Amino acid sequence: MEELLEILRSLHADVDFEKEEHLIDNTILDSFDIVTLIAEINDVFDVTITAGNIKPENFNSAKALYALIQKLEDED
Repeated sequence: MEELLEILRSLHADVDFEKEEHLIDNTILDSFDIVTLIAEINDVFDVTITAGNIKPENFNSAKALYALIQKLEDED
């Protein structure tokens, strides 16, 4: 989880990603952030986030995003 938080903080250092649960709903993350985030996650965690995984509920919080990463790791 810490690696994910570091990636998120590199995008927006002013956001408390451990508590924020509306990253998409409150437009904290924009489309460019999502593309950057997916690329970083793919590299760091060695998973592939497909178009089918790109849903607001998977990106609204660090917890949801980490759950997605764990699910993708388990599928490998």
